[in-house]
Amino acid sequence: MQHFLAVSDFSADELWNFLHKAKTLKEELKAGGNRPILKGKILGMVFQKPSLRTRVSFEVGMLHLGGEAIYISPQDIGLGQRESVPDVARVLSSYVDGIMARVFSHDHILQLAEYSCVPVINGLSDYNHPCQALTDIFTIWEHFDRFEGLKIAYVGDGNNMATSLITSAVKLGAHFSIATPEAYQLPPQILGEAKSLAEETEVDILVTNDPVEAVREADVIYTDVWTSMGQEEERAKRLKVFPPYQVNSDLVGKAKPETVVLHCLPAHRGEEIVDEVADGAQSLLFIQAENRLHAQKGILALLLADGEQ
Repeated sequence: MQHFLAVSDFSADELWNFLHKAKTLKEELKAGGNRPILKGKILGMVFQKPSLRTRVSFEVGMLHLGGEAIYISPQDIGLGQRESVPDVARVLSSYVDGIMARVFSHDHILQLAEYSCVPVINGLSDYNHPCQALTDIFTIWEHFDRFEGLKIAYVGDGNNMATSLITSAVKLGAHFSIATPEAYQLPPQILGEAKSLAEETEVDILVTNDPVEAVREADVIYTDVWTSMGQEEERAKRLKVFPPYQVNSDLVGKAKPETVVLHCLPAHRGEEIVDEVADGAQSLLFIQAENRLHAQKGILALLLADGEQ
């Protein structure tokens, strides 16, 4: 049994298996529809955090592949409060064929995987966001028709999204630069692991506080919200620190002319990104959002479908 908890759990070849499966399923859907390879399968979807893309893309993905999905709200379980996480994992996995969980604490994801008898997919935790990172790689690969050797620049908060993105980028051979305010850098352990990976794949990592330096010669500029869910009490403080890291036309102009812009959404327009860029010719935001469906179908197919390779 295999779980999908972090991109760091997989080799480059294994990540490419997910990506190629996503590409095949996207092409199949556009050509008339997916085969019902998940007929009779049910995905239990556990939510502690609200979501548009995660819920709808997983639910639609299961339907496209012939299966079904059940939404389980925070009030239905009270994960770790009304009922212990191990008990939830044991009970829920006796009913469904897979569990997708979108949680606050990454420890809850790890406990679900430890005690579940079916595959567990990390739909987001405070540590990382592997489904989104796989989507991002897929979107970049699809747009440029290559991935290795590209330069990805991340600008903003060194958060869970940045953790998954730097790991997946360097693992698959892309150069990576990240510009954050001094107090909002990636954790040293994450940077250390990424730098070790970068030595193996012979790519460069640049860590800076200067967004202009980060985006220089970048093929991709990536940003995310300055204040994530669960950090609302820090919002006023963060709004004073992050304005120099806004992705606007001036910053995009410092990169390559053909650079593209990504954002995992939802966007706080006027904060980390401006309308002119989000809706502009270099934006891939909504192609990226659509690709959540296809990338996650690749995960579902390889984890839940019988005999899929």
